[in-house]
Amino acid sequence: MKRWWVAGLALAALGMASAQTVVRLQGFGGNDTAIISSLVREVVNPALQKDNIRAEYQGVEGDYRAALLNALSAGTAADLFYVDIFWSEPLFASGRVEPLNKYFTSQELSVFNRNLLNAFTLKGNVYGLPKDFNTLAVQFNRDLFDEAKVPYPNQTDTWDTFKDKLKRVQAAVKDVAGLCVVADHARFGAFAYATGWRPFNAQGRTVLDANFRRAFEWYTSLVKDGAGKYAQDLGEGWTGGCFGAERAAVAIEGAWIGGFLRDKAPNMRYGTTLIPLDPVTKQRGNFIFTVSWSMNAASRNKEAAAKVLRALTSPEAQNWILSRGLALPSRSALANSPIFQRPGKENELNRVVFQGSTNVGGAVLPFKFGSLDGGEWMRPINEALLAVITGKKSVDQALADAQAELNRLVR
Repeated sequence: MKRWWVAGLALAALGMASAQTVVRLQGFGGNDTAIISSLVREVVNPALQKDNIRAEYQGVEGDYRAALLNALSAGTAADLFYVDIFWSEPLFASGRVEPLNKYFTSQELSVFNRNLLNAFTLKGNVYGLPKDFNTLAVQFNRDLFDEAKVPYPNQTDTWDTFKDKLKRVQAAVKDVAGLCVVADHARFGAFAYATGWRPFNAQGRTVLDANFRRAFEWYTSLVKDGAGKYAQDLGEGWTGGCFGAERAAVAIEGAWIGGFLRDKAPNMRYGTTLIPLDPVTKQRGNFIFTVSWSMNAASRNKEAAAKVLRALTSPEAQNWILSRGLALPSRSALANSPIFQRPGKENELNRVVFQGSTNVGGAVLPFKFGSLDGGEWMRPINEALLAVITGKKSVDQALADAQAELNRLVR
């Protein structure tokens, strides 16, 4: 009898050990697979060991959004997954993402940057915790500005003083553009926000708004006025490519440019400052680019998933990411992290990009477009920018055509 009793205890203990809850995570493939797997192994799982929970990350190569939507429809999606702000709202409205309010107290949620948390809030419900983020900032090549004997861009610059500096560098340094100009709302839109313009006004006259037009005219004049060159004319598709090849003295990018420059131009002396101010409103605008960790509404491990979510967005996890120069923390208190205060061009880049999400950043709006597909919504604006920059249309015609197309989209 005693032997059977002892054996029973042993089997029970074995059963308890095998009852570990596995919480599946899903996100981007590529570099994220190695990064998040390391974060899970070194920070997240050790913190969850006492709860007998283990997280496992699966990176998705290719079209992540399509893969996630297919998995949600098939009932095979992970317990926690990335949601990109760009296409978040339609997914949140679908009922397939679990509201987090009942798993996290108001105090727990308040530690996150308010602009970031709002980006994943719909009708009062929080549908995701921001894992990290980016905003836009101005990167400038110190050597090219020194060669041109032009003062560096700084946070007191207005559009006018910024443009003047660009023109002077482009005139002084042969074969170098002041700014690499792209026909992309993802860059131009930050300037439009500074004017007070918002994408969806009560009248529906999105791009016929006077404030939008003022920003549009300024931005599209940069090439014509000798302050910049069109990216494709420089053989590049983004401002960072021109900058890294030293074909342009200035780029407008987020902290992601740091790793690119580390590989492409490791010896470049560059600085970073905030987006220039609208000379009329004295405000600056910016986008928040961010991805959430969100919970599958059909998950069978919701309580365990909530614990994993806490660990993934903990100060320890975010400092682990920040210390490796991988992304910016979404917790407000980490704005004072000693890592930001270290000397060096990448730390300055990260510090300024982080500041871009705060009040000093001005009108900071999430990079999302309500219930509409962001790519479709931006297309008419991008086409209008391209038509004017390349001299194929007047401002009046380009904006009229863009508004007509937007009217068809939002009808």
